[in-house]
Amino acid sequence: MPDDRALREQLIQLVRGGHAHATFDQAIRDFPPGRMGVRPPGAEHSAWELLEHMRLAQNDILRFSQSADWVSPEFPGGYWPKAPAPKKPGDWSDSVRAFHQDLAEFEALVRDPAQDLYRKFPWGDGQTLLREALLIADHNSYHLGQLVLVRRLLGSWPE
Repeated sequence: MPDDRALREQLIQLVRGGHAHATFDQAIRDFPPGRMGVRPPGAEHSAWELLEHMRLAQNDILRFSQSADWVSPEFPGGYWPKAPAPKKPGDWSDSVRAFHQDLAEFEALVRDPAQDLYRKFPWGDGQTLLREALLIADHNSYHLGQLVLVRRLLGSWPE
């Protein structure tokens, strides 16, 4: 097997983000609690909806990458929260914590040299670990941009 440590480290940097845009932590840091469920004019989603969507989608990608037994949520409803605002005060921090845990677990998969980045998952339709890493990076980047826009529209983005 070729030495692909450099590729694996670049993939980790890509899924963490921050080179060409805000990081996840920058986008959610000190978010005003009273504004988490607000859909500002011109935005389709609230910050809560975006955060939960990112968490749910990333978790699905992680679990799919680990097991043929994983059953993905129904699309699209299973990938979005039911309400624009968290139900209880701790939901935001719980979602952030789960997002970080899933990302760390996915990073461990990518770092593991026993995991072939190019091998097609026997349970998929041609997906590979490399493809799933790129998917997480792409998906999270897209929605982080939306989250930053929501913060700007709410006047809560630190300049």
